[in-house]
Amino acid sequence: MDFIDYLQQNTLVFYIYIGLLGLVVGSFLNVVIHRLPIMMEQEWRIQCMEFLEQPKDTATEASPLTLSNPRSRCPHCGHQIKAIENIPVISYLFLKGRCSDCSTSISIRYPLIELTTCLLSLAVAWRFGISSQTVAALLLTWALISLSMIDFDHKLLPDSITLPLLWLGLLLSLWGIFASSKSAIIGAAAGYLSLWSVFQLFKLVTGKEGMGFGDFKLLALFGAWLGWQYLPQIIMLSSLVGAVIGIAMILLRGRDRNIPIPFGPYLAIAGWISLLWGDHINQAYLNWAGV
Repeated sequence: MDFIDYLQQNTLVFYIYIGLLGLVVGSFLNVVIHRLPIMMEQEWRIQCMEFLEQPKDTATEASPLTLSNPRSRCPHCGHQIKAIENIPVISYLFLKGRCSDCSTSISIRYPLIELTTCLLSLAVAWRFGISSQTVAALLLTWALISLSMIDFDHKLLPDSITLPLLWLGLLLSLWGIFASSKSAIIGAAAGYLSLWSVFQLFKLVTGKEGMGFGDFKLLALFGAWLGWQYLPQIIMLSSLVGAVIGIAMILLRGRDRNIPIPFGPYLAIAGWISLLWGDHINQAYLNWAGV
């Protein structure tokens, strides 16, 4: 009996495995969310120095920041975090949310991202079961968590995450994992061009830029994964999610209405909902409309 057969006959073990995997991946996503924007900034700085023919930053080039190097440290005292202190959620609870060396508070966001990754991974496993769809949907889910948090923090949607996932969606369409190739290709093009057109029209009317090019690529990604048929649903859902969260942030946190809120997280939430339950939503709408 191979591993897949064993999981098929022991669904509880399957869910436990996915939950633990989600926690571990969530811990890694914390690293990606924190370091990738810094890595991008370092790369941009190096490119600018080269373009301007200025002296290079030898310290940065000698020991560039990567996702694996250097080891994670406390930002306050520099204490190198040991493996036993890096167990998802458990270490945070054991340390009572403080650095073991200097007792500085550790942001609760780290265990929350780990728990969120675990729960969303379990939702994917529950929706698709033991299948190729689960493997693909897990990869997309983890990427969307990273993209959402980076966009929320820095108003960036890194191409290094978005573009590979877009191409992966097109490749998956060759086997019809979520959509046919024709639907995926049209979806990728329509997803990009639809928001690009809105961007150009808004800029023409107001003289301002209403969103970033990363949003175009993210919607193109969903078009490649799910097909063009789901794009209207994703746009409507993202607008609804954005309205609810935006109003809540203004009322509960007193956020200035003039401060722009990144659209990427709302697109990511809407796309993830459509990935799991888009067909049910479409069917429910058609039944309600009497079609």
